[in-house]
Amino acid sequence: MSDSTSLSALADHLTGSLSTDPDILETFSTDESVYRADGRPLALVRAQSVDDVVATMRFAHEHGIPVVPQGARSGLSGGACAVDGGILLSVRNMDRILEIDEENKTVTVEPGIINKDLKDALKKKELAYPPDPGSYAMCSIGGNIATNAGGMCCVKYGVTREYVREITVGLADGTVTRL
Repeated sequence: MSDSTSLSALADHLTGSLSTDPDILETFSTDESVYRADGRPLALVRAQSVDDVVATMRFAHEHGIPVVPQGARSGLSGGACAVDGGILLSVRNMDRILEIDEENKTVTVEPGIINKDLKDALKKKELAYPPDPGSYAMCSIGGNIATNAGGMCCVKYGVTREYVREITVGLADGTVTRL
Protein backbone atom coordinates (compact mmCIF):
# COMPACT_ATOMS: atom_id res chain seq x y z
CA MET A 1 0.00 0.00 0.00
CA SER A 2 1.48 3.35 -0.97
CA ASP A 3 -1.54 5.61 -0.64
CA SER A 4 -0.27 8.54 1.44
CA THR A 5 -3.84 9.82 1.76
CA SER A 6 -4.77 6.70 3.71
CA LEU A 7 -1.70 7.07 5.92
CA SER A 8 -2.67 10.70 6.51
CA ALA A 9 -6.06 9.46 7.70
CA LEU A 10 -4.29 7.21 10.20
CA ALA A 11 -1.98 10.03 11.30
CA ASP A 12 -5.04 12.22 11.97
CA HIS A 13 -6.22 9.69 14.58
CA LEU A 14 -2.94 9.54 16.50
CA THR A 15 -1.72 11.48 19.52
CA GLY A 16 1.68 9.95 18.76
CA SER A 17 3.40 10.31 15.41
CA LEU A 18 3.57 8.56 12.06
CA SER A 19 6.70 8.64 9.92
CA THR A 20 7.43 7.46 6.40
CA ASP A 21 10.93 8.96 6.33
CA PRO A 22 13.19 6.28 4.76
CA ASP A 23 16.07 6.96 7.18
CA ILE A 24 13.82 6.63 10.23
CA LEU A 25 12.20 3.49 8.82
CA GLU A 26 15.62 1.95 8.21
CA THR A 27 16.68 2.73 11.78
CA PHE A 28 13.55 1.12 13.25
CA SER A 29 13.56 -1.89 10.90
CA THR A 30 15.79 -4.10 13.07
CA ASP A 31 16.35 -5.16 16.65
CA GLU A 32 19.54 -6.44 18.31
CA SER A 33 19.33 -9.87 16.67
CA VAL A 34 21.69 -11.04 13.96
CA TYR A 35 18.60 -11.37 11.76
CA ARG A 36 18.33 -8.56 9.26
CA ALA A 37 14.97 -8.49 7.54
CA ASP A 38 14.77 -7.61 3.88
CA GLY A 39 11.38 -6.05 4.53
CA ARG A 40 10.77 -2.42 3.82
CA PRO A 41 8.11 -1.04 6.14
CA LEU A 42 5.40 1.30 4.97
CA ALA A 43 5.43 3.47 8.09
CA LEU A 44 6.44 3.80 11.72
CA VAL A 45 3.82 4.70 14.32
CA ARG A 46 5.19 5.95 17.63
CA ALA A 47 2.24 5.28 19.90
CA GLN A 48 1.67 7.49 22.94
CA SER A 49 -1.46 5.75 24.19
CA VAL A 50 -3.73 2.72 23.94
CA ASP A 51 -5.88 4.77 21.57
CA ASP A 52 -2.91 5.03 19.18
CA VAL A 53 -2.45 1.27 19.29
CA VAL A 54 -6.18 0.74 18.63
CA ALA A 55 -6.22 3.22 15.73
CA THR A 56 -3.15 1.62 14.17
CA MET A 57 -4.46 -1.93 14.51
CA ARG A 58 -7.89 -1.01 13.13
CA PHE A 59 -6.32 0.80 10.19
CA ALA A 60 -3.98 -2.10 9.46
CA HIS A 61 -6.80 -4.64 9.78
CA GLU A 62 -9.07 -2.68 7.41
CA HIS A 63 -6.27 -2.38 4.82
CA GLY A 64 -4.74 -5.85 5.20
CA ILE A 65 -1.41 -4.45 6.38
CA PRO A 66 0.87 -6.47 8.68
CA VAL A 67 1.95 -4.85 11.95
CA VAL A 68 5.21 -5.43 13.79
CA PRO A 69 4.99 -4.30 17.44
CA GLN A 70 8.17 -2.89 18.92
CA GLY A 71 9.31 -1.87 22.38
CA ALA A 72 12.94 -1.12 23.10
CA ARG A 73 14.05 -3.26 20.11
CA SER A 74 16.62 -4.92 22.37
CA GLY A 75 15.49 -8.46 21.57
CA LEU A 76 17.71 -11.10 20.04
CA SER A 77 14.95 -13.10 18.33
CA GLY A 78 14.22 -10.84 15.34
CA GLY A 79 10.66 -10.28 16.53
CA ALA A 80 10.85 -6.50 16.07
CA CYS A 81 12.28 -6.61 12.53
CA ALA A 82 10.31 -5.04 9.69
CA VAL A 83 8.27 -6.93 7.14
CA ASP A 84 7.63 -5.73 3.61
CA GLY A 85 4.79 -3.22 3.44
CA GLY A 86 4.10 -3.43 7.16
CA ILE A 87 3.61 -0.86 9.86
CA LEU A 88 6.14 -0.74 12.67
CA LEU A 89 4.21 0.01 15.87
CA SER A 90 6.56 1.35 18.52
CA VAL A 91 5.19 1.41 22.06
CA ARG A 92 8.52 2.62 23.47
CA ASN A 93 7.00 6.00 24.43
CA MET A 94 4.28 4.26 26.44
CA ASP A 95 6.64 3.99 29.39
CA ARG A 96 4.74 5.11 32.45
CA ILE A 97 4.06 3.43 35.75
CA LEU A 98 0.32 3.90 36.13
CA GLU A 99 -0.04 2.58 39.67
CA ILE A 100 1.97 0.95 42.42
CA ASP A 101 -0.38 -0.79 44.83
CA GLU A 102 1.81 -1.41 47.87
CA GLU A 103 -0.91 -3.20 49.82
CA ASN A 104 -1.55 -5.82 47.12
CA LYS A 105 2.06 -5.75 45.90
CA THR A 106 1.05 -5.08 42.30
CA VAL A 107 2.11 -2.56 39.72
CA THR A 108 0.34 -1.40 36.57
CA VAL A 109 2.63 -0.26 33.76
CA GLU A 110 2.61 0.60 30.10
CA PRO A 111 4.49 -1.81 27.78
CA GLY A 112 7.38 0.50 26.93
CA ILE A 113 8.71 0.91 30.45
CA ILE A 114 12.29 -0.27 30.76
CA ASN A 115 12.80 -3.22 33.14
CA LYS A 116 15.47 -1.36 35.15
CA ASP A 117 13.28 1.73 35.54
CA LEU A 118 10.50 -0.45 36.95
CA LYS A 119 12.93 -2.19 39.30
CA ASP A 120 14.26 1.17 40.54
CA ALA A 121 10.76 2.55 41.18
CA LEU A 122 9.69 -0.58 43.05
CA LYS A 123 12.86 -0.66 45.14
CA LYS A 124 11.93 2.76 46.57
CA LYS A 125 8.71 1.13 47.85
CA GLU A 126 10.58 -1.92 49.18
CA LEU A 127 9.03 -4.06 46.43
CA ALA A 128 10.71 -6.03 43.65
CA TYR A 129 10.21 -7.36 40.15
CA PRO A 130 12.53 -10.43 40.01
CA PRO A 131 12.83 -11.29 36.28
CA ASP A 132 16.24 -10.00 35.22
CA PRO A 133 17.10 -10.71 31.60
CA GLY A 134 20.70 -9.89 30.67
CA SER A 135 19.41 -6.79 28.88
CA TYR A 136 17.36 -5.60 31.89
CA ALA A 137 18.92 -2.12 31.70
CA MET A 138 17.53 -1.55 28.20
CA CYS A 139 14.66 -4.02 27.59
CA SER A 140 10.98 -3.17 27.94
CA ILE A 141 8.37 -4.97 30.00
CA GLY A 142 6.23 -5.48 26.88
CA GLY A 143 9.12 -7.33 25.26
CA ASN A 144 9.72 -9.30 28.46
CA ILE A 145 6.10 -10.44 28.36
CA ALA A 146 6.27 -11.23 24.62
CA THR A 147 9.33 -13.46 25.12
CA ASN A 148 8.65 -14.69 28.68
CA ALA A 149 12.03 -13.31 29.71
CA GLY A 150 13.83 -14.69 32.73
CA GLY A 151 17.48 -14.15 33.49
CA MET A 152 19.70 -15.55 36.20
CA CYS A 153 17.11 -15.04 38.95
CA CYS A 154 14.54 -17.18 37.12
CA VAL A 155 15.99 -20.36 38.63
CA LYS A 156 14.90 -19.16 42.06
CA TYR A 157 12.06 -16.72 41.31
CA GLY A 158 10.63 -17.74 37.94
CA VAL A 159 10.13 -16.06 34.59
CA THR A 160 7.98 -13.13 33.47
CA ARG A 161 4.69 -15.04 33.06
CA GLU A 162 4.72 -15.78 36.78
CA TYR A 163 4.59 -12.05 37.51
CA VAL A 164 1.82 -11.04 35.11
CA ARG A 165 -1.53 -11.10 36.84
CA GLU A 166 -3.49 -9.24 34.18
CA ILE A 167 -2.81 -7.77 30.75
CA THR A 168 -4.78 -5.43 28.51
CA VAL A 169 -4.07 -6.06 24.84
CA GLY A 170 -5.01 -4.58 21.50
CA LEU A 171 -6.00 -7.41 19.17
CA ALA A 172 -5.33 -7.54 15.43
CA ASP A 173 -8.69 -5.94 14.59
CA GLY A 174 -8.23 -3.11 17.10
CA THR A 175 -10.44 -4.64 19.78
CA VAL A 176 -9.11 -4.11 23.30
CA THR A 177 -9.46 -6.95 25.76
CA ARG A 178 -8.25 -7.74 29.23
CA LEU A 179 -6.85 -11.14 30.11
